[in-house]
Amino acid sequence: MSLHGLLDAVVKDAALAEAISAAADGNRMHVDLVGPPAARPFTVAALARESGRPVLAVTATGREAEDLAAALRSLLPSEGVVEYPSWETLPHERLSPRSDTVGRRLAVLRRLAHPRPDDPETGPVSVVVAPIRSVLQPQVKGLGDLEPVALRTGQTADLNQIVEALAAAAYARVELVEKRGEFAVRGGILDVF
Repeated sequence: MSLHGLLDAVVKDAALAEAISAAADGNRMHVDLVGPPAARPFTVAALARESGRPVLAVTATGREAEDLAAALRSLLPSEGVVEYPSWETLPHERLSPRSDTVGRRLAVLRRLAHPRPDDPETGPVSVVVAPIRSVLQPQVKGLGDLEPVALRTGQTADLNQIVEALAAAAYARVELVEKRGEFAVRGGILDVF
């Protein structure tokens, strides 16, 4: 359900309008606001709309990030609101993060670094919603510059180039694909999960 009209009414509040204007002018790196939790989506949405640049909204937990993103999608065009998930692993664990989580993080970074205005799925981002844990987790510089491997129905592609691109994107080449992040080549057939 779209609440775009409600956003216009809420941002007419003088204090909120002043804070959004101060943050949107680009001279401040952050603005501290105190108010009820229900005002957060409106404030973030208004800031994203007024500033014309991506806004990072940091929440205390992953669940709060999901809730804020859902609320923002009713106030802004939904394709411009993305979640930047945290890894499910702790720093001292010898486990790798799930490949779908890594993929979601890479997709957000790619959209921030190289938005494609012609495609809503990879277009410009207006708000990135992230739990604090995801913001604090280490990240390698330049991840947003990785070129995604994209194939479309009916497209002709060189198998060797696709295999090299998958390997460069940290997919594991295996004999039999059983889990995410793996691919196999059997003759001229490429199996990817």
